[in-house]
Amino acid sequence: MRTTFPTSVSAAEMTAAAQDYTQRGWTVAETANGICLITDEDVSGIEVSGELAGDVRRYLRANNLSGPVIEIPGTERREIHLVTGLRKAAMAIEGLREAGATVYTDGAGIALPPTQISAAGTAQWRVAPHEARWLPPVVAIAAAVRSSMARRRAGDSGSRAGETVTRTGESLTSVAC
Repeated sequence: MRTTFPTSVSAAEMTAAAQDYTQRGWTVAETANGICLITDEDVSGIEVSGELAGDVRRYLRANNLSGPVIEIPGTERREIHLVTGLRKAAMAIEGLREAGATVYTDGAGIALPPTQISAAGTAQWRVAPHEARWLPPVVAIAAAVRSSMARRRAGDSGSRAGETVTRTGESLTSVAC
């Protein structure tokens, strides 16, 4: 059963957002709760959470690799980085999944702002498409994840010794459309 959440976003705002996404060449669909990006060969998403999400954004910003980032509401920090270049990045995708990232591709849906995700709130742009210079290749996100994991193994991340970033299905809300 599909759940619909009340939203304070007007139909006009939703339509304007959908038009903006379409003008960027993204395939979108309107849902009961908002707008859904339909992933394809040109635009996909990589979701990271917790401390890893912060590490990835800092790495991308420091190396001028940032692209659009969607923030998902909830108790744990969750971000979806919109990316390109998945066709030739099988090893990068495998490494991302091994590190606990979720890869959205091949027609999977991603809730785009201002979509109502749950009673906790709406998807928000952490880095809006107009603020980003590009859609980074997935290998840039993979490099950021590898860097973060290497620092953690070296004890350089500021986290407690032996701490592992894990994802638990019970505490996360699906962002699929």
